[in-house]
Amino acid sequence: MINALDMALKNLTTRPAEGTVFHSDRGAQYTSGEFVEWCGRHGVRRSLGKTGVCFDNAVAESFNATYKKELIHTRPWATINMLRTATFEWVEGYYNKTRRHSTLGYLTPAEKELGYTYIDQIAA
Repeated sequence: MINALDMALKNLTTRPAEGTVFHSDRGAQYTSGEFVEWCGRHGVRRSLGKTGVCFDNAVAESFNATYKKELIHTRPWATINMLRTATFEWVEGYYNKTRRHSTLGYLTPAEKELGYTYIDQIAA
């Protein structure tokens, strides 16, 4: 988990704002001392959903469903390294830069990161 977050930070064009919120369920990887320390070092505020309340994690659950439908279940993966590489390419090359997100007002994450707030601010 922490390795993935470190990789994500390296690939951002701007640093996350102080107080950025990381919302998760109460899984062991998110409640561990190591993760709490990582969040503290990077100015990330933790937000944990209530146990057994799926609505607290709706955006994450939606991402997981999209990831499985659009990548994982599209073919058999011969090795975990092939899947890891494909996942990176899917997230960085498509999901963050091309795919529009309803939760972001139909902007891509890259557009949102650049400061756009409405899709009509983007030239056709």
